[in-house]
Amino acid sequence: MALGLKCFRLMHPAFCNYLAALTRPVSNITLKTVSGRQHDHKQHMAYSAVPVRHFATKKAKAKGKGLSQTRVNINITLVEDIINLEEVDEEMKSVIEALKDNFNKTLNIRTSPGSLDHITVVTTDGKLALNQISQISMKSPQLILVNMASFPECTAAAIKAIRESGMNLNPEVEGTLIRVPIPIVTREHREMLVKLAKQNTNKAKDSLRRVRTNAMNKLKKSKDKTSEDTIRLIEKQISQMADDTVAELDKHLAVKTKELLG
Repeated sequence: MALGLKCFRLMHPAFCNYLAALTRPVSNITLKTVSGRQHDHKQHMAYSAVPVRHFATKKAKAKGKGLSQTRVNINITLVEDIINLEEVDEEMKSVIEALKDNFNKTLNIRTSPGSLDHITVVTTDGKLALNQISQISMKSPQLILVNMASFPECTAAAIKAIRESGMNLNPEVEGTLIRVPIPIVTREHREMLVKLAKQNTNKAKDSLRRVRTNAMNKLKKSKDKTSEDTIRLIEKQISQMADDTVAELDKHLAVKTKELLG
């Protein structure tokens, strides 16, 4: 056995290459003619075509890591027959404005009577703002009064709306008068408000995703009469607008978080 292995190692390398070539597809083999004749036949050597893979160097990776993707800037008037990008932009901006409004009205360290104005109460006549069916006043720095004398039938609904407003309020009722103690500003209260800010931001991002999805669905309806390149360009523009809006939402969240934590 040892003698056989020794003999095999002494064999001409060309024979080893030939054996290797037999196990590869024809497409991976190149033939090279060797000068000279043997018994009036040209000799051909088989060499495997080994593919060469070029790996990116660390220097090249570091260089490309900091580069940002090319931004798209489509003239909206040129594609308005396909999709109204101005309308999409307005819908995305409205998401930002809604979050800013929510932050200003509900997420404040000091609760004021005006903080309760926006609270929506579900009544038999539909959804109404709390300040439309009650009189809201500040009795002391620690207590807000909500007088439901004008709409006593909505008292229970108003209590429910205040409690579920996400402002960490626990109203107490005395007939048609709702007493709303103002939470003491503690570290736990501040952190709770930050948590609410994050939840509201995530809800805003959900609204943004719906705007983006609706825009993409509208765009798909034009695929039959619009070139693929144009469709891809518009899709990239919409995605870019959504990414910019997400960045803006995160920016407002960061500012609000800093404000709440002091």
